[in-house]
Amino acid sequence: MQVIRELGLVQVYTGKGKGKTTAALGLAMRAVGHGFRVHMIQFMKGRCYAGEILTAQKLSPFFTVSQFGRGCRIGALIRQGYRKCIGCGDCFIKDRGPDRDDFEHAQMGLDEAGNFMSEGKADIVILDEIGNALRYKLVTVEQVADLIKNKPKEVELVLTGRGIPQEILDLADLVTEMNEISHPFKKGVTSRRGIEY
Repeated sequence: MQVIRELGLVQVYTGKGKGKTTAALGLAMRAVGHGFRVHMIQFMKGRCYAGEILTAQKLSPFFTVSQFGRGCRIGALIRQGYRKCIGCGDCFIKDRGPDRDDFEHAQMGLDEAGNFMSEGKADIVILDEIGNALRYKLVTVEQVADLIKNKPKEVELVLTGRGIPQEILDLADLVTEMNEISHPFKKGVTSRRGIEY
């Protein structure tokens, strides 16, 4: 399928509400339907059981995902349906703070984003949870700004995550802020397979 390449913009999905990654995935599915190649780079995520990883296995080479984060000790059991994610936080930095591997993984993710864009490997590149990588100082605002400024004009670049700095928002063409009105977690509902992961 021949894809007509139009001007690629910069989109940001941020805010404290749920749905930032989900919005980016919705965009990815729409684009794949039109024959676009989408590559999602997940910062600070290493959960092999996430639904988008399983989807990418079915939609490759049009939709691919790379993860640059901590793994889950029971990830294989969750993927097979024997266990469910209980939100233990082992796969996320949380209160322990980043370690050397976290910094290295984030830099690898940024390098991959630059390579995918400069080598024309994807029409859309999604930097999932780049907001958290910035918050934990795994990457710098300057690095992300440079990635945006050097992006090829036909590549669509999507950034997700809480607390995206104003310097990055100022470079974006579209900014959507997700605001939480209510959340099932506050009622004791834990992460659900196929919904939250």
